[in-house]
Amino acid sequence: MGIPQPAFYIFKCEQSSPPGMPKPSCVNAQTRELYQYMSNKLMVMGVTTTVHPIRTACLNRCQMGPVMLIEPGHHMYIGLTKEKIDKIIDEHIIKGNPVKEYIITDEYWDEAISPLKMMEMAQG
Repeated sequence: MGIPQPAFYIFKCEQSSPPGMPKPSCVNAQTRELYQYMSNKLMVMGVTTTVHPIRTACLNRCQMGPVMLIEPGHHMYIGLTKEKIDKIIDEHIIKGNPVKEYIITDEYWDEAISPLKMMEMAQG
């Protein structure tokens, strides 16, 4: 038997804007430890072979941060706290039930647009 593919990838925004920028940051003094908290929880649970936490740059939903994206499924979670991360891991990752009350609304996270369609839209 080979090494299994991951069941989930968790992309946690780690973007930090310089002071004075109009764009909010997903990482600031209050949220700096969230990625490490999530990684430690997954490690203690013994699921890091099948659940991969990944630090990523901006996910373009700064006004909703801190945010993370879980694949498969394109589930964008917003306004993260340690308590929300606990529930997301327990309910979504372990039990397979996305936590709807923490998922971004369609107003900010509508259907995907293919790169070809985006290029056509940009050309007018």
